[in-house]
Amino acid sequence: MISVNDFKTGLTIEVDNGIWQVIDFQHVKPGKGAAFVRSKLRNLRTGAIQEKTFRAGEKVSKAHIENRRMQYLYASGDAHTFMDNETFDQIELQTAQIENELNYLKENMEVQIISYQGETLGLEVPNTVELEVTETEPGIKGDTASGGTKPATLETGLTVQVPFFVNEGEKLIIDTRKGEYVSRA
Repeated sequence: MISVNDFKTGLTIEVDNGIWQVIDFQHVKPGKGAAFVRSKLRNLRTGAIQEKTFRAGEKVSKAHIENRRMQYLYASGDAHTFMDNETFDQIELQTAQIENELNYLKENMEVQIISYQGETLGLEVPNTVELEVTETEPGIKGDTASGGTKPATLETGLTVQVPFFVNEGEKLIIDTRKGEYVSRA
């Protein structure tokens, strides 16, 4: 058991028969009434985000999540195959389980597979990934002065806003938490 006063971003807990990850939290001490903790939680099974309020000092069960480093091998229809680099065991995840992460996933990429009591919940991609631009409008000399952006489609199908000077074929570093352009690779 863990007190809600000890919440940290990324902590996994069991609440209402679900496995939740703390995305954000705030301790609130109103002038009148008891203190409480307002939190934003993500369900690791469904991906749904929910806001929940706990009384200060309330106890919740901590969920012990297992992370395994695996390599993404290939996609076959709706199934995506991953291999454990140490034991060479392979698992399959369905597109619905990893829909958002597919925007950043390339073959042979290393990811963290998240599981709870033998049940695979999903995967975690690195905070930044390197992806190639497959389609964007050509940049025109002098466009950088305005500091504007244009859409660019990346090799995984993801579309992000990039500066005017970025051209097709260039490799970019993308922040997977926000889905935004960071820099050229």
